[in-house]
Amino acid sequence: MAVETERIETASAAETEALGARIAERLGPGDVVVLSGEVGAGKTTLIRGACRALGVTGPVTSPTFTIGQRYVGGRLPVSHLDLYRLAGLEGEDPALLEDYLRPDSVAFVEWPAAGGGRLGRPALTVHMAHLDEGRRVVEIDRQTGSR
Repeated sequence: MAVETERIETASAAETEALGARIAERLGPGDVVVLSGEVGAGKTTLIRGACRALGVTGPVTSPTFTIGQRYVGGRLPVSHLDLYRLAGLEGEDPALLEDYLRPDSVAFVEWPAAGGGRLGRPALTVHMAHLDEGRRVVEIDRQTGSR
């Protein structure tokens, strides 16, 4: 399968959230979106926009200290995982992720490398980077033939 890459620049948090909302329009149950990028690149901001588009009305914050959060009450349940703390931890219980990676929900995973193959094939792979003070570049890879 080929990979389509879309490259978008955003110049504000509002633009990054709007991009997240646009991404959410194409997601369905069981989809996993993996996000990478340096700390402060805007991963949680993009996820917040996607959550709003999926009907999440409460606060959407980084789950860095809790590994994951679940949001319900919208079009689909949403899981938001931040696996940063798991990097380098050998022998972590694989069941830790099962509650979040469910076939009835959409999952957004920050720092996916720490998931070590337990994330399945993602619907989208997103990489974010700083361009300068307020601008970011977002590269979205989608497998040809996926939603």
